[in-house]
Amino acid sequence: MIIQLTIAFLVSLAATVVVGLVLVPALRRMKAGQTIREDGPVWHKSKQGTPTLGGIMFIAGVAIACLIVGFREIGQGALEHVFILIFSIVFASIGFLDDLAKLKKRQNLGLRAKHKFLLQLVVAVGFLLLMWFTDSLTTSLYIPFVNTTVPVAAPVYFIFAAFVVVGTVNSVNITDGVDGLATGVSIPVAVCLTFIAVLWGYESIGVFAASLAGGLVAFLCFNFHPAKVFMGDTGSLFLGGAICATAFAMDMPLVLLPLGIVYFIETLSDIIQVSYFKLTNGKRVFKMAPIHHHFEMCGWSEYKLFAVFTAVSAVFAAVSYYGVYYRD
Repeated sequence: MIIQLTIAFLVSLAATVVVGLVLVPALRRMKAGQTIREDGPVWHKSKQGTPTLGGIMFIAGVAIACLIVGFREIGQGALEHVFILIFSIVFASIGFLDDLAKLKKRQNLGLRAKHKFLLQLVVAVGFLLLMWFTDSLTTSLYIPFVNTTVPVAAPVYFIFAAFVVVGTVNSVNITDGVDGLATGVSIPVAVCLTFIAVLWGYESIGVFAASLAGGLVAFLCFNFHPAKVFMGDTGSLFLGGAICATAFAMDMPLVLLPLGIVYFIETLSDIIQVSYFKLTNGKRVFKMAPIHHHFEMCGWSEYKLFAVFTAVSAVFAAVSYYGVYYRD
């Protein structure tokens, strides 16, 4: 299994690099450049016009690796990695529509928030039902660290699960605000999910997780500061969907809380900022939200932000692995 997952990692890495070498110049020729938010840090204006839609690179890499390296599992009827891939691509399609709307309008406003939310909710419910009807998902809730599984009524579980999926996906999207940040934070997450898959014998899911890790490592070569390309909502929604679906497919969604700690802190900082602003008629908790912008305003470079946030993600990935290590 280790050899197979290593091959999946390397195939995805190589495929992502090859696609990137073709895609990035093509995006430049198409003038598919990112429009920078007016209310963002002023020094981000220099990034205006940097190609977006770069997430297509690692989406292609992951898909190629899953279908090639996971072909044996498909033949044996183990389709979990295919379900996760399809689910993630559907989420990426929502992000793609959002990116296209932004490019068309030439501003950082795409689909309406309520439309995105409803689309994401429908996709999340559809995936969960698919996994349930194919016996790839149970409605029992495993609690990490205490090694306990709690049975949950199906309707309650699906409501909980759908909002966890949508919340996590949008948390990853919020984290994607600095060169390489979402990519760097997500690499330890993908590696941890790969090790968990090995630990508990989820072979087909391991293929997907290892492919995701390989694709992200390759994409970081293009996305590290100064970024040659941004992943766009296409990439961040795929990434969020992939991480969520992998955790649910292994019946351990609560591991997302420690594993995705950076995503959730980013989202929480945004919620705190907006709520406090409204309650106090204009006062702020942070200099700017989400919190990575606050640290930028405090003088942190993008290199430091990347290093610190990625290190925090790596530490909590190790903690998360320990939290499920003794699962029965």
